[in-house]
Amino acid sequence: MATASTARPVQKKPLPAGLPREWYESHNRRLKAMRLAISLLDSGTYDAKRATNRKIRTMAVRTGIHRPSNVTCKMVRAFIKDS
Repeated sequence: MATASTARPVQKKPLPAGLPREWYESHNRRLKAMRLAISLLDSGTYDAKRATNRKIRTMAVRTGIHRPSNVTCKMVRAFIKDS
């Protein structure tokens, strides 16, 4: 019988220096969208059509994430659609 291994948090590495500001902004936007998409999937929102901006922003408040922009909400729906 196989035993379940416990998941350890991933070690964070510093971001590479010297890249354009737009790279850092898009990187952080993708991370934020991924966290929100995971939260929505965990709460039972499996359809991108049901993930409205309002629902995404409500989930952001619940999880303590700053209010996402329209672009981030669109990215969240894309992540849910691909899952």
